[in-house]
Amino acid sequence: MIHSVLVMGVLRILSGVIELTAAILILFIQDLRTAMMINAILAIVGPIILIVTMSVGLIGLAGDLSIMKIIFIMIGVAFILIGTLS
Repeated sequence: MIHSVLVMGVLRILSGVIELTAAILILFIQDLRTAMMINAILAIVGPIILIVTMSVGLIGLAGDLSIMKIIFIMIGVAFILIGTLS
């Protein structure tokens, strides 16, 4: 379980570094088209990090949670993704 928490933390740090790097690039380049492209890439990276982080957490909790609870969590993640992509 501690391994899963470490991996989840590192993934979130990686996500933050990617976000900060994108923000600095947008401010440095100062071009609207390029800023939109960078923002579009972030819209792809964010859900991927979310899915991987949730997967690591679910794998770590698999022995502690019932199948029904895991299904409910997966449905919740799917709703989050559908809401952000629509």
